[in-house]
Amino acid sequence: MAGADFPIAVQGLNHYFGTGEARKQAIFDLNLSIKRGTLTILMGPSGSGKTTVLTLMGCLREVQEGQVRLLGHALHGATEAQLVQLRRRLGFIFQAHNLHESLTAMQNVLMGLQVHGPGNAAKQQGAARHMLGLLGLADRLDYLPANLSGGQKQRVAVARALVSNPEVVFADEPTAALDKDSGRVVVEMLKALGQSRGVTTVMVTHDNRIMELADRIITLEEGRIVNDTNP
Repeated sequence: MAGADFPIAVQGLNHYFGTGEARKQAIFDLNLSIKRGTLTILMGPSGSGKTTVLTLMGCLREVQEGQVRLLGHALHGATEAQLVQLRRRLGFIFQAHNLHESLTAMQNVLMGLQVHGPGNAAKQQGAARHMLGLLGLADRLDYLPANLSGGQKQRVAVARALVSNPEVVFADEPTAALDKDSGRVVVEMLKALGQSRGVTTVMVTHDNRIMELADRIITLEEGRIVNDTNP
């Protein structure tokens, strides 16, 4: 399935690491479609292929065999220019916050808007301030990352990913650096964006505290889907 109702559609996906005799298959004939506005969790043991699948769907890794359609575009064979345009419609949240140490929390979040080109500065600042406020950082706008806790840095990274109103959010262990309450706030926000704006979220996590918020849980083992709560 593909189209507006299914912004992510994967068919016959295989992926390999290494070359020659060292070549090893990591993903085996993966097939799945993800419905618009849903929160899907990918889980499984270390080395099961969760992050590999996430990066393939998020056009951060080249599709080798099979097909991934993202927002109606086939990723296999896409040009770098086409992939750049697609990435601008996405939000990425990683376990490592990847903040620029020389920029304030506000400036880091503004970077999530500036990749789209110049815009109304006042409107962009208002959006960044609003998103940081939603994540409990209204009093940390002018703080540099060195003066923020690990959890606060991660919330800045979440704000940066969400400020541009992405159509799809890819999140790899986004709550790992957060306490229980902060982690739940982030996931509830992603869930609410799905319900109100149709934002689709795919998340890799081991965090059992948030599983109940998922619309769908897909379990991988050794590069294969072994369980799917909504096949």
